[in-house]
Amino acid sequence: MSIDESTTNEQLIGRADLNDLEAILAVSASDQQESIRAVEDHADAIFTWDYEKGARPALNKLYEKAKVSMWNGETDLPWDTVVDQEQVARDNMALGTFGDADLSHTPFAKWGDKEWTNLGMEFQNWSLSQFMHGEQGALICTAQIVETVPWIDAKYYAATQVMDEARHVEVFAKYLDTKLNGHYPINAHLKMLLDDIINDSRWDMTYLGMQIMVEGLALAAFGLAMQVTPDPLLKKLLRYVMSDEARHVAFGVLSLKEFYDGLSDKEMLERQEFAFEAAVRMRDRFLQQEVWDRMGVDVKEAVKLFDMPAEIKNQDPFQQLLFSKIVPNCKKLGLLDANDGWLRKRFDVLGVTQFEDWADTGEEYLEMDAVTQDRLAAESA
Repeated sequence: MSIDESTTNEQLIGRADLNDLEAILAVSASDQQESIRAVEDHADAIFTWDYEKGARPALNKLYEKAKVSMWNGETDLPWDTVVDQEQVARDNMALGTFGDADLSHTPFAKWGDKEWTNLGMEFQNWSLSQFMHGEQGALICTAQIVETVPWIDAKYYAATQVMDEARHVEVFAKYLDTKLNGHYPINAHLKMLLDDIINDSRWDMTYLGMQIMVEGLALAAFGLAMQVTPDPLLKKLLRYVMSDEARHVAFGVLSLKEFYDGLSDKEMLERQEFAFEAAVRMRDRFLQQEVWDRMGVDVKEAVKLFDMPAEIKNQDPFQQLLFSKIVPNCKKLGLLDANDGWLRKRFDVLGVTQFEDWADTGEEYLEMDAVTQDRLAAESA
């Protein structure tokens, strides 16, 4: 199937131009003030009477690893750590937000230390809030996988991930509630993506959307955040969450590789389109328009400071690095080059194809098991 026969950008994401800033900013969450909302789930619950444990050895290995790598969010993190959010914000902002951009004719020209510190705190509140919302999305999607996947080894592992995701929501919420000064509602683009994943009735699409795309980006984002934060509590929290997330992404890679090897070109194209749509939705949310609104700054003015009017953030190294886990995993699944490289061409436009030969997460999770590493170190001390 040629690329010209496939769905257009407008059909996939609602706009022909990926970088149409007006269209991106026009997306809003109309129910942000609601504490509960319903999303329709079209999936069937699948029973299997084949209880042979270990029929898929890689998944069984992952399941056994998950059993011994559980941690307690209440007792395994140093919650007595004092967090000075203002100082953390100053430290983070010192790393540079706008680089060498000329601020003389911008809303930031008259900003002092107070405003920049407030912006740093809002950035942190927003980022961790979106992490928390994404983890709840993962909680719901993984519970759905338990219902819909037809293999017992996958059901066993997915059940352990449900517990992992509950723990992640718990610790992010506690950190936001007790160490920072406010939550943000879910970003509209993230909400649209989670809705699409939950709405799709095909079990492998839940895997692809959550395990490969959302969890893959989260794994990279947590790694970047862990490296830059000066807060030892948040550093350990992220390190432990990453220990779980690496298994989760591996779960998606190991499960989908077998399934995708048997799909037709048409079926693969549907998965490629879904992966591309997910990538664009995740990129769009990093405009952080809710922060700029709260700070009283026109988001279009803020975006201009990145000096990328034609491509928005496609060439931003930070934004690119967020896809460093997604691209090699898509390549391992055959999604990058199926149908004459349909997804490769789209990822070229997003500026992220350079990560294709980085390590995929199928085995990487063993190297990232921070929980076991810390337990062994404690035993030998």
